[in-house]
Amino acid sequence: MTDHTARLDHVVLWVRDPVAAADFCDRAIGLEPLRLTEFAAGEVPFPSVRVSDETILDLMPLTFAERMTMLPGAADSAGHPVNHVCLSLPRGDFDALLSRLEERSVPVSELSYDSFGARGKARRSFYFRDPDGNVFEARHYD
Repeated sequence: MTDHTARLDHVVLWVRDPVAAADFCDRAIGLEPLRLTEFAAGEVPFPSVRVSDETILDLMPLTFAERMTMLPGAADSAGHPVNHVCLSLPRGDFDALLSRLEERSVPVSELSYDSFGARGKARRSFYFRDPDGNVFEARHYD
């Protein structure tokens, strides 16, 4: 049976020191660090910590704020505790969301392919803002 419910995939947190943040999450909170060795070696742009089988927190270096160009003004979120919230949806729901946003003239980013998330590489993803300016990413793995 396929479960067609929306899920929280990941939340991106701005941090000053990703290694220290991962250490705190590991030691104080008990969240398993992911890609920490790869981050320290300069192979990936940020580490993450696992919240559950399907949800992670990305520990984004605050110095990357200027690189947040997926939507106009996205870099302005730097210094806020959360950069964006990612929703993982089944492919049909992903396509339906994209259509609903377009019908309402909500600006969306270009589609991205194979971006890393809680369940590996997502087939497609895109970004959009809610009316309050919060940034969301939608993605699907199937």
